[in-house]
Amino acid sequence: MLALGIDPGTAICGYGLVELNGTRLRAVHYGAITTPAKMAPEQRLLRIHEGLNQLIAEYKPDIIGVEQLFFNKNVTTAISVGQARGVILLTAAENDVPIREFTPLQVKQSVVGYGKATKEQVIYMVTRLLNLPKPPHPDDVADALAVAICTTHAADSRMWGGTL
Repeated sequence: MLALGIDPGTAICGYGLVELNGTRLRAVHYGAITTPAKMAPEQRLLRIHEGLNQLIAEYKPDIIGVEQLFFNKNVTTAISVGQARGVILLTAAENDVPIREFTPLQVKQSVVGYGKATKEQVIYMVTRLLNLPKPPHPDDVADALAVAICTTHAADSRMWGGTL
């Protein structure tokens, strides 16, 4: 099974493709779709849409995982992340790829075994679980890989419904 994990954002939209073969996880491809700060919001969203379409066309993931919106004190950031999430959900639907959404707590629990793990602990475990030569950078990419790992676990687990 091939899972595409996405950490939504309009400046940096991290993505990671993780393959689960039996019990073995393998990073297939990862990176970020980035947009300049001065780019118009609708153009940023279009770039994310086009980038995700390219990834889906090239790698044909079985499932897409995305982190749910975590609302903090910055309303402007929450709105733009919400817009990016909307584009991600739409792109998955357009391509007929099932999507699963996870809270940050669920992602951390799946990857680290502790729902309140630190960012450093998540990066460390992603690097170890995927046997990466170095920690993924920026953090958004590590988060996307963590979402992809969580997605493979969830899709493979009866606890989470287990079906694609």
